[in-house]
Amino acid sequence: MDSQQTLRAQMRAVTISREYGSGGGEIARRLAAKLQWQLIDHDFVVRIAQTLGVSEHEVELQDEYSQSVMARILSSMRAVDPALLVDATSGQATTEEGYHQALVSVVEAVAREGHVVIVGRGAQKILERQRDVLHVRIVAPLEKRITYVVQRENLDRDAARNRILQKDRHRERYLQNYYHVNSSEPHLYDLVLNTGIIDMDSCADIISLALERKANRLTVAEHELGPGIGSPRYPSRPQDFRSPNNPL
Repeated sequence: MDSQQTLRAQMRAVTISREYGSGGGEIARRLAAKLQWQLIDHDFVVRIAQTLGVSEHEVELQDEYSQSVMARILSSMRAVDPALLVDATSGQATTEEGYHQALVSVVEAVAREGHVVIVGRGAQKILERQRDVLHVRIVAPLEKRITYVVQRENLDRDAARNRILQKDRHRERYLQNYYHVNSSEPHLYDLVLNTGIIDMDSCADIISLALERKANRLTVAEHELGPGIGSPRYPSRPQDFRSPNNPL
């Protein structure tokens, strides 16, 4: 294992938050393959659902934050992997709050197992206090996202636009209800990438590099982190820029 791989191995997870249609899910897939880490995304949930006897069609009818089918899946994951420690017998996951707690338990459990790329599920908030997790946000201009969804999902542009807006609203509502934050809040993330400009493979490369660089800071004390550490003073007191038309 080379030094870069050794550094990355010290990190437990990458969380990928994304605007719908920005390609964030595909970037996560490429990143997981590049790192040889477990991908925790919609397809992962589908595989578990199939193990539990829930059809893929039922899962497709739900979003990642919806209650019914997803609650059954999450509350039953203990039967698939005891390490996930979700109590399937409590019945709590049949309520909205119970579902939320099951979701938190699953995200925390897979992060403890380590070397995972987690797509969505509010993981940027659930794991926000863990320094060995890299948080990434993928965005793109709406028109670019519409084009992507048209191509990927075989929809017309109006249907693609409506789907994007609906999905984005749903995700925002969940984050607002439980964490009182907007997914667009930049301080939730170590890195924000715009796929309207940067291609997906390059995004995966940049995230991999950021993962390595963050790992390199794990042993640095909290009070020694930040832009002020090691920065020299300005040679003179900085002045506000004065426009020629407004010199005062």
